[in-house]
Amino acid sequence: MLGMAPDLVSFGPFLISQWINPVAMDFPAYVHQTYNVTHSFLVWAMITSAVWSLRKAFPWVLGAWSLHILCDIPLHEISFFPTPYLWPAPTPLIDGIRWAQPRILIPNYIGLAITYAAMIGLQHRRRAAKMAREAGSDTTLRASN
Repeated sequence: MLGMAPDLVSFGPFLISQWINPVAMDFPAYVHQTYNVTHSFLVWAMITSAVWSLRKAFPWVLGAWSLHILCDIPLHEISFFPTPYLWPAPTPLIDGIRWAQPRILIPNYIGLAITYAAMIGLQHRRRAAKMAREAGSDTTLRASN
C-alpha cells in the first residue's frame, strides 16, 4: 500500500472529487504541488530519517515509497507529470517512457500476476505444512495416551 501512497496522496483527493462531482478540468495546482512533495527523494529521506530517529530502527516499509519514486523517473514523460525526484532542489527532469504503453504495461501486469500467484502459492504451502505439523502432533499425542 505504501508503494501507491505517493500517487494516492497526489491524485486521490482530486479523483474522489471528480467521482462525486464529475467536471471536465485539468489537474488543479494542488495536485502538482503534492506530486512534487510525494515524488521527492529529499522529502522521502527527511521523513525516513525522522521515523528512523524516533523508532531507533530503519523503517524498511518506507522503502516502497522510494521504489515508487525510482520507478517513476524513467516511466513518466516530461509532458505529463515528470518526476521531480530532487524537489525542492532543481531537478534535471528525464523524458521517460509513458508507463501506460503496452510494451511497459503488459510485462508489468504479467510480473505482478506472477508475483501475486507465487505469494498465494507460498502462503498456501505454508498453511498446508502447518496443518500437517499440527495433525502430526495430534497423532503423536494420541499414540502416547
